Amino acid sequence: MSESGQALKEAAQRKGSFAQSLKAVAWSFFGVRKGRDHAQDVAKLNPIHVVVAGLIGAAVFVGVLVVLVRWVVASGAAL
Repeated sequence: MSESGQALKEAAQRKGSFAQSLKAVAWSFFGVRKGRDHAQDVAKLNPIHVVVAGLIGAAVFVGVLVVLVRWVVASGAAL
């Protein structure tokens, strides 16, 4: 197995929980993250969890925007 493949396999074995990944992604969406916390996340979070949490966060964000736009347009406040 190649060196990069082994590194990816080891990263996927990290013990960080999915809730920790959700929290890290939420802070990333907000745009505020301390360097120390980022370094801890890189060291302990499972990258697969982070990708899934990011996709969920993006879907929720888009869903909220769609609902908000529909509400504004339906209320007539956009005129």
